[in-house]
Amino acid sequence: MYNILLTVLIIIAFLLILVVVAQPSKGNSASNLTGGGDAMFGKKRKARGFEAVLNRFTVILGLAFMVIALLLANLSA
Repeated sequence: MYNILLTVLIIIAFLLILVVVAQPSKGNSASNLTGGGDAMFGKKRKARGFEAVLNRFTVILGLAFMVIALLLANLSA
């Protein structure tokens, strides 16, 4: 059981890295560096299409990673 969960965790970690790298950057202007970007004042745009799918997949993979990591920590104790 431990080895199976560890293998799944490694696969999820790899997929999570790929999904995060595949996402487009949300702001690369100089105003975002200093905190003056539009996202600071509630003008955040909603993700649509493929970007929304990547965002949702990132959240799902992140939650799965956390749950499996906690299960592995519990099993090893």
